[in-house]
Amino acid sequence: MTDNSATEEMIRLLREISGKLDRILIQGSNESESDGDILDVLDVMTLLTLPDHLRTTATALFELGSATADELAGKTNKERAVESNYLNQLVRMGHVVKNRSGRKVYFSIGDGLGK
Repeated sequence: MTDNSATEEMIRLLREISGKLDRILIQGSNESESDGDILDVLDVMTLLTLPDHLRTTATALFELGSATADELAGKTNKERAVESNYLNQLVRMGHVVKNRSGRKVYFSIGDGLGK
């Protein structure tokens, strides 16, 4: 890959990411009117620092609000165990909160994401 084509590929990927983040922000701003200001929690720059697999999980969790690993796996088309591992990594990083309700464990975006 030449330097020019590598640069063009990076620009294309950044535009793609930017478009996806814009859609998330628009959706979040529509929901923030009824749910408080969730955008304070989901910081775009923090999302960009996450590895792709964790960013995908965090983005899907943001869209669902609160979800189990099984529900999230249904949205991301990954195995439940894989999503559970990713969610627990995000918990350890302080971006996601984990709450148990009976036998189910629910994950949601925490105050630590972006702060």
